[in-house]
Amino acid sequence: MLKKIILLLFCLTLVGAAQSQTNGKKYKDISRPTPNYSKDKVNPVQGVILHHTAEPTAERSLEILTGTERRVGAHLVIDTDGTRYILCKPTVVTWHAGNSILHGKESCNNFTIGIEFQGNTLETPLTEDQIDSAIEYLLPLIKKYNIPIKNIVTHEMVRNAYKKKYPNKRVSGKVDITPTEYQRFMKKLNAVLAQQKIASIKAK
Repeated sequence: MLKKIILLLFCLTLVGAAQSQTNGKKYKDISRPTPNYSKDKVNPVQGVILHHTAEPTAERSLEILTGTERRVGAHLVIDTDGTRYILCKPTVVTWHAGNSILHGKESCNNFTIGIEFQGNTLETPLTEDQIDSAIEYLLPLIKKYNIPIKNIVTHEMVRNAYKKKYPNKRVSGKVDITPTEYQRFMKKLNAVLAQQKIASIKAK
């Protein structure tokens, strides 16, 4: 009996150690710093722009986003298994949105977070792990910075807003995360936020 108790305590210790290493998170964060950011600016974190990489592998996506040739960046890349590759802190201004407008405010790089989902949603839907991992990452930031849900959009949305205001200006960029996958992501996010609100009310 004593041996069973000791074994049980040992197992609980191991579980606790594993949880402390991930800070209670389900998905893993791996640091992959990018040099593609503005060193003289601070991001107030007022919105989120969702992208897909349209590259065949996460490693290829990271090569581009941490390389200096294209001068593009993001705050993180989320692989199909939910692993998050962290390129920079949320308060960093990195170059993911280009010419863009969000609810009348231009230059979205300066005030938004850029999330890159590995893959191409024109061909393959986001995995549940990708959606859940992005939500796990965003929930504390939504609370900390009071990010409005309406400010969580796709690259295509802010690029189209810019094109509408400046029809004669050239706007480059790939077709990004599809409206179907965006709606799927937002449905899950709103459901999680509603559950947290209910839980918070019950706790009081």
